[in-house]
Amino acid sequence: MGRMFGTDGVRGVANTELTSELAFKIGRAAAAVLSRDGKAHPKILIGKDTRISSDMLENALAAGLCSVGANVQKLGVIATPAVAYLVSLYKADAGIMISASHNSFEFNGIKIFSSTGYKLPDAVEDEIEALILGEDNGEPLSGAALGHEITAGDPLGDYIAHVASTVSGDLSGMEIAFDCANGSASATAERIFSSLGVKCHMIHNTPDGININDHCGSTHLESLMEYVREHHLAAGFAFDGDADRCLGVDENGNLVDGDMIMAFVGTKLKEQGKLDGNTIVGTILSNLGLVKYCEKAGINFSATKVGDRYVLEEMLDKGYVIGGEQSGHLIFKHFATTGDGELTAAQVLSVMKETGKPVSELAACMTTYPQVSVNVKVTNEGKERFANEQTVQAAVRAAAEELGQNGRIIVRPSGTEPLLRVMAEGLDHDEISRIANCVADVIREKLT
Repeated sequence: MGRMFGTDGVRGVANTELTSELAFKIGRAAAAVLSRDGKAHPKILIGKDTRISSDMLENALAAGLCSVGANVQKLGVIATPAVAYLVSLYKADAGIMISASHNSFEFNGIKIFSSTGYKLPDAVEDEIEALILGEDNGEPLSGAALGHEITAGDPLGDYIAHVASTVSGDLSGMEIAFDCANGSASATAERIFSSLGVKCHMIHNTPDGININDHCGSTHLESLMEYVREHHLAAGFAFDGDADRCLGVDENGNLVDGDMIMAFVGTKLKEQGKLDGNTIVGTILSNLGLVKYCEKAGINFSATKVGDRYVLEEMLDKGYVIGGEQSGHLIFKHFATTGDGELTAAQVLSVMKETGKPVSELAACMTTYPQVSVNVKVTNEGKERFANEQTVQAAVRAAAEELGQNGRIIVRPSGTEPLLRVMAEGLDHDEISRIANCVADVIREKLT
């Protein structure tokens, strides 16, 4: 069996792969590993997105946690970064988020945060997984030793106040569109930005359990782009299902991605003397244009493996304060312990307000190199064979040689789906498209 925890928690099709039984076991194991200080009734927070399966998994997790003595506070529908923030604010021992992020509604996932609000390191996830697979439940508890459900604070209100507090002054006079992906941001985005004086245009904010990420949100920007153009707005922002990522749209309806946001927000932090370590952290998939911009701006650029957890590890290790991915997972360590889409939108609007510049002008500081990405569906066995499949590896090497110094190709297994992801980057779009698809064809032949 492959590792249960991927790059962003446990994920699978709800009720067939990620079952209520598995959620119950994850709750039991997580409580055991995360409360080893001997605390009788550790406090665990549970948040969820709007998927129809989230209620089922929430109750299964809560039952598992309570069965080993943990007390549970259900936060309801809320963003993943809100769970991370509230764990610390409420002095909880851990936080659990039920979400499959940008995936379609039939998928769901379980992400766990420690008492400090950070995602668990691989070693701790491995401990939890070992307990789940070992089926060693110990002596069952009974009576007063069992956990129960508790309530405290105002979870939505406390998180909304936190995000709003990261902006100096207000944002009055701005007219902005927000695409909530029919997910977690539907519960908070309008309240956050209205409180800052923004005139909000809300779209895709009526979740029904199955429309999360359905042709909307950060993976489907077309409707937001059209809306911004038609209504002559200053900008638009799209979140994913659990609101831990954000992509922007400028006043002309053009994409403003995570790399662009890091470029101009990082520059503003440098001007303010707040860019600790004078470094922006990205990944190996960050656009070459961001790397070139950092060189020109006198900012260091550090590249990690793909995944916001690896970006955060580098930030924590070196003391850096801004990092993220082109996909919109951006971490502002002055304010958060994980990627936060609504916080990202607030920071972009803050820079727009302070500089008086439209977002198109801010994003133009960086020249984007063409990139082509091709996802190839493979079996899990195919994912595992990829690194040693000689024909595929030879195709990748040949592509790299053809691109030379003016481009690159990266092929990597998805951490959350049965896919191999092929990315080619270079100066000529047609050339890199041809090269990426040639490599993808070889993968389909050998690994599907």
